[in-house]
Amino acid sequence: MLLFAFLVYWLDHYEKEPKLLLGGVFAWGAIVAAGGAFLINTLLGTGIYLFTGSETATNLSTSAVIAPIIEESLKGFAVIIVFLFFRREFDSILDGIIYASVAALGFAATENIYYLFNYGYLEDGLGGLLVLAFIRIILVGWQHPFYTAFIGIGLALARLNRNPVIKGFAPVAGWGLAVLTHGLHNTLASLLTGGGGFLLGSVVDWTGWAMMFGFILWNISREQRYLSLQLREEVTLGNLTLNQYRIACSAWAQSAARISSLFRGRYQQTSRFYQLCGELAHKKHQREKLGEEGGNTALILRLREELFVLSPVVIN
Repeated sequence: MLLFAFLVYWLDHYEKEPKLLLGGVFAWGAIVAAGGAFLINTLLGTGIYLFTGSETATNLSTSAVIAPIIEESLKGFAVIIVFLFFRREFDSILDGIIYASVAALGFAATENIYYLFNYGYLEDGLGGLLVLAFIRIILVGWQHPFYTAFIGIGLALARLNRNPVIKGFAPVAGWGLAVLTHGLHNTLASLLTGGGGFLLGSVVDWTGWAMMFGFILWNISREQRYLSLQLREEVTLGNLTLNQYRIACSAWAQSAARISSLFRGRYQQTSRFYQLCGELAHKKHQREKLGEEGGNTALILRLREELFVLSPVVIN
C-alpha cells in the first residue's frame, strides 16, 4: 500500500502535496480509521446478531451497509481535516483525490495485514497467504482509494466554488457515492459465488477504477492548461524565462530538468522552483474564481518573489 501511495503521489505532476501531510493522512487511515472501523463494525455486527439471531443477515447487513458507512466516514475525516485546517494545500480536484486515496491506502494496509494473517496464513499457511495477497493486492488493491476518492472530489468541488448549493451538496454527494460504491462491491462479493461471480465482480471493480483513472488523467490535463495560461504573465514580468515556462508546462520536461539538476548539485532549488510554478498557477486561478479568499494576492506576491530569486539558479 505504501507503493500504491507513492504511485498516487507521482500522478500529481505539477504541484506536489506536502509529504508530511500525506504521511499524516496515511497514518490516520492505518491507525484511526482502521482501528475505529474494526471496533464499531464488530460492536454493531454483534448487536444485529443478537437482535436477528441470523448469521447470514448479520454478515450481509454488516458488509453491505454498516461497513461502508463507518469505513468511508472514518477515512473521510482525514480529508476533512486537510480541507478545514490546510486549505492552502487543497487547491484542486486532483488534490482531493490524492489526499482521499492516500488515507484509504493507509486503511487498506492495516486491513490487509489483518486479513492476510487471520484468513490467509492461519487458515491455509503460506499458500493461503499468497493466494489472499494476490486477491487483496492485485485484484482488489485499488478498491478503498476508489471509494474514498469520491469524498475528496466532493470536498474539492466545495472548496473551489462560490455557489452555496454546490458547497453544501457536493461533500454530501461525494460521501454518498463513496458509501454506495463500497456497498455495491461488498454486496456483490457476498451474493456472487463461484468463479463466474468472482469474475463478474472483478469486471465491475476494474471498470470503475478505469473510469476514475480516466477522470484523473483529465484533471492532470486541466492542471497543465492552468499552468500554460497562468504562467505566461510571469514570462512577461521576468519571473520565468521562456524555456523555464515551457519546462514548467510539461511533466516530462520537469522530470528531465530535475534529473539534469542532480549532476549540477541544484536538485533542491530546481524541484522547489517548479513546485512554486504549480502553486503560483493554482493561486492565480483561485483568485480569478474565488477572489481574495483569505489573501490570494499576498500569496501570489510571495510566490513570485521566491520564483524571481530562484530563476537564475535553475536551468534556462
